[in-house]
Amino acid sequence: MPVTVVRFNLVAPGATPAELGARYRAALEMAAYADDRGVSTVQTEEHHGARNNWLPAPFAFAGAVFGATRRVAVTVSAIIGPLHDPLRLAEEIAVLDLLSNGRLVTVAGIGYRPPEYDLFGVDFARRGTLQDELLETLLKAWTGDAFSYRGRTVRITPRPFTDPHPLLLVGGSSRAAARRAARLGLPFFPSAHLPELEAYYKEILVAYGTEGWVMMPAAETPLLHLAEDPDRAWTRYGQHFLHEARTYAAWQSGGVRSAVKSAATTVEDLRAEGVYRILTPEACVALGPDSYVLHPLAGGMPVEEGWRSLQLFCEQVLPRLGS
Repeated sequence: MPVTVVRFNLVAPGATPAELGARYRAALEMAAYADDRGVSTVQTEEHHGARNNWLPAPFAFAGAVFGATRRVAVTVSAIIGPLHDPLRLAEEIAVLDLLSNGRLVTVAGIGYRPPEYDLFGVDFARRGTLQDELLETLLKAWTGDAFSYRGRTVRITPRPFTDPHPLLLVGGSSRAAARRAARLGLPFFPSAHLPELEAYYKEILVAYGTEGWVMMPAAETPLLHLAEDPDRAWTRYGQHFLHEARTYAAWQSGGVRSAVKSAATTVEDLRAEGVYRILTPEACVALGPDSYVLHPLAGGMPVEEGWRSLQLFCEQVLPRLGS
């Protein structure tokens, strides 16, 4: 059975607080609906200071999802590790792990947007050092034992539900990220399909004498939207996908690599590119990938259209997967 993911980043350019609140509540209702029908995972993420309201508080959203669901995992992919206080984050993840019976998956990256670091007064040049401290602190904190932290002895409670600790992956597209994961014996989550980086990670595991595994996106990992008439949907809603694609592309400069990076500047280019795809249920079933990532509220998509997409997927695609 393929992995099925419903992604929410709650982007809503120009939304009023009342409109954004309604959108958040709709996302929780969608998560509950998806959970009831057997979707594997709800995915969310973290960005700060975005004019289009990109979600800045993924753990708060994850907690709300856990309260509305019974089985679905929530993957936070990814947090910007150096922007978090290590001790507070250890507590927060532990509590969510307890609330959810171990359904939280956290991918920790270091980000790539200096303005996010500036917003919180964190030195962008020190992000690697801060990420090392964060990951090491989380692993020590979750043991429940006392340990040394910044020159003092501390102990974090409560201990999480998951033994030995909540699922924590190191994200990134660099050799430094792969080394960091291998040194700590943590699984590695490349941000794109990078087989050479997977091979390097496995080599470094041997060098460190640690164990780990890789969760890597496929060569093609399109973000999906379901519609009975894709041509009509592209005409009516293509600008929502383009808004998100252009926002994301503007943030990713230099050597940043991502499974969903787009170079499109028009709706027509975006459709031809294939990073975002609007498919009929039949075409979606015919894709046959190892994972399906549905993005029902992409780029400020109207909530009613998001519901149509999600319902088509859950009612007409999901029952036919793996059969």
